[in-house]
Amino acid sequence: MPGPSPLETEPAEAPLSGRVSLAVNGERHTALIDNRTSLLDLLREQLGLTGTKKGCDAGACGACTVLVDSRRVNACLTLAVRLEGTEVTTIEGLAPGENDELHPLQQAFIEQDAFQCGYCTPGQIMSGIGCIREGHTGSPQEIREWMSGNICRCGCYVNVVRAVEQAVSRK
Repeated sequence: MPGPSPLETEPAEAPLSGRVSLAVNGERHTALIDNRTSLLDLLREQLGLTGTKKGCDAGACGACTVLVDSRRVNACLTLAVRLEGTEVTTIEGLAPGENDELHPLQQAFIEQDAFQCGYCTPGQIMSGIGCIREGHTGSPQEIREWMSGNICRCGCYVNVVRAVEQAVSRK
């Protein structure tokens, strides 16, 4: 007669926890988190910043793109505990904060009608900002190549490229 299954006899392991202190949109946050917590889950579940979207949760769609120390990253693939002392910028932190003014790329998305359902828009905008900062805006083809990690299921790619071009021209 076989003995009890391991699930019945072994106690559940307590999750490993860690502390992380980072600046998000210019505000310092310190959180006690499970070491396996992604930046995406920290932003959405603990900090209440739901502008960054959870799409595939596997780094394939770009909906969760944020800037970490001005470099674009997929928040779903980034462990929060590895970001000690970094500066994270989300879609909520883009606007200058005065007079409800939008970031130039946010304004360009509106003017170029670069979204339909809007689900991918925060990730597209954050990736577009990264693309601009990295200097990958020499042509529509170059923009498309460097934005290729961001999927738009509605197919607004032409208008997204136009919005990035417009934001570059207004810098």
